[in-house]
Amino acid sequence: MPAQTSPLLGCIADDFTGATDLANMLVREGMRTVQTIGVPDSAPQDVDAIVVALKSRTAPAAEAVADSLAALRWLQRQGCRQFFFKYCSTFDSTPQGNIGPVADALLDALGSDFTIACPVFPETGRTLYRGHLFIQDQLLSESGMQNHPLTPMTDPNLVRVLQQQTPSKVGLVGYPTVSQGTGQIRAGFDVLRQQGVRMAIVDALENQDLYAIGAACDGLPLVTGGSGIALGLPGNFVRAGLLDPQQGAAASELPAVEGLSVVLAGSASKATNAQVKAWLEKRPAFRIDPLALAGGEPVVAQALAFARQHLDKQPALIYATTTPEQVKQVQAELGVERAGLLIEQALADIAAALLASGVRRFVIAGGETSGAVVKALGVRALRIGAQIDPGVPATASIGATPLALALKSGNFGSIDFFEKALLQLGENRLGGTRP
Repeated sequence: MPAQTSPLLGCIADDFTGATDLANMLVREGMRTVQTIGVPDSAPQDVDAIVVALKSRTAPAAEAVADSLAALRWLQRQGCRQFFFKYCSTFDSTPQGNIGPVADALLDALGSDFTIACPVFPETGRTLYRGHLFIQDQLLSESGMQNHPLTPMTDPNLVRVLQQQTPSKVGLVGYPTVSQGTGQIRAGFDVLRQQGVRMAIVDALENQDLYAIGAACDGLPLVTGGSGIALGLPGNFVRAGLLDPQQGAAASELPAVEGLSVVLAGSASKATNAQVKAWLEKRPAFRIDPLALAGGEPVVAQALAFARQHLDKQPALIYATTTPEQVKQVQAELGVERAGLLIEQALADIAAALLASGVRRFVIAGGETSGAVVKALGVRALRIGAQIDPGVPATASIGATPLALALKSGNFGSIDFFEKALLQLGENRLGGTRP
């Protein structure tokens, strides 16, 4: 196999945890993958895939489009052969975007007339049938996502949801077609193209469906979806002789990182609430009160004092996680945007101060929180390691003094995720009980 000199797959993710989720899938399939924080100044070497992590999911649509196009242009200069636009497996968006506007802009920039939209991730219970998105056994609109503070999802029909966001015609490749395999999926694409469809929602129930869909996307300049659909893309490069199928184990190797450990949680999702509750049963934690923050109380200083009291003995949790009802109360008093920014900035300030105090391992829950914290830590790129839980890999920052990080989407992870993540990042002081 000839030596490869440029990356094969260029990816644009609309948030930071989503970027690591996607990178995790690519590493699992044997692609050496680096995640950059925004569009970088220099290009990573000896990689098969690059994931550019943006903070565009809830940005104004025009800003999301501009940032995504800047990422695309940079990836094109690196020589990438195919491009992937990654968003959440719960299709987080509003009637204004940003999935539709960004997909339209990327298609235009690539001179392409067709792409797919498939957020399916069976390992975390996200499946699509007849165009309707399910979370485990519940429709999207009944899963808790209808209460999301920024992007409430009240309609499970993704054809309808996406059509609200784009002037392009949206169609469906239903499960009866998908279940027949790659050839019939490609034929389904051809039929929709003839009907003037530019974006196709594609059903899938199992990983084998994602591999078949991925194979059908061979040759498409742009693919869009959740991280699951990326399972089927590396195989196209293997079959073309561009990717060595034997390099899989080496793709997930990370350097060892020494230092103290902390967990920072800003997500209000069901999964993160359960993870926080499990931690509180036996380990130290400090809760950030957004109303106290807004009132000028020294919450950050209090959190740092708490952390320094405990971190020499064992990891601690600093969290703003709370119930959807409490989130609504805070938003009603402070406003949605101000409430979110206050929490993000507080956790970012805490992270930066803890870095200066010797913390080198960070477990971060929540996409917006992860974006703010990673920027505060000065991280510009991440190498992706082995999976902790579906959708969440261990990572290490690229630089002279690497940090170990686990960036978790709010909805992901088992109830004991925080402990599992710390163990995989190298923390060995998890004995004992809560003081």
